[in-house]
Amino acid sequence: MTVRHVFWDLGGTLVDSYPSIRKAFLSVLDGTGTRISESELQRMLNVSIQSTIDTLSTRFGIEAHRFDDAYSALKERWALGAAPLMPGAISVMTEVTRMRGLNLIVTNRDQRSADLLVRVTKLRVDDMICASDEMPRKPDPTMHRTLLERHNLDPQDCLGVGDRDIDTLAAQAAGMQAVQLATPGARVPVGVDTIGSLVDLHDYLRP
Repeated sequence: MTVRHVFWDLGGTLVDSYPSIRKAFLSVLDGTGTRISESELQRMLNVSIQSTIDTLSTRFGIEAHRFDDAYSALKERWALGAAPLMPGAISVMTEVTRMRGLNLIVTNRDQRSADLLVRVTKLRVDDMICASDEMPRKPDPTMHRTLLERHNLDPQDCLGVGDRDIDTLAAQAAGMQAVQLATPGARVPVGVDTIGSLVDLHDYLRP
């Protein structure tokens, strides 16, 4: 099946954000003499950043604001251009544009955080929608359906790409094919292809 339009997740999919987030949170734990493995921390992050902060705070008795502060400091560093893109992100997005397709971002991040990452990475995006009070978070497919309607797209011409099951479940619920970037500890829904790198997406775009 060949597609023209790609619905992208942002953090962990287009932007290689997890390593620096893990490092920031582990540094907080190290400062209190506690520690967990990176793989366990990643499994927490596969749910959400906020739930990870809540879990770490409760489990180790560390004030949640210390993790919030570490994450805020990380975002300030990203604002200086330190947020790295995933390998293959630019080449695949460029091919989508060449095919006269659309690169659309669907993210659970708030608007400010998403705008920051797009700006510092210089991603060329055709449209982006973020979770908000009016727009439910993935795996709810409302954001996907909103963009489908806004751009008058056929779901059969679209591919949903993410690093977590909430991304690909939302894409499937919106009627499109879904591909999941392999992430340690992440569940993969039935019917979803997995890829080791965004470079592998070129195979989905070729006629």
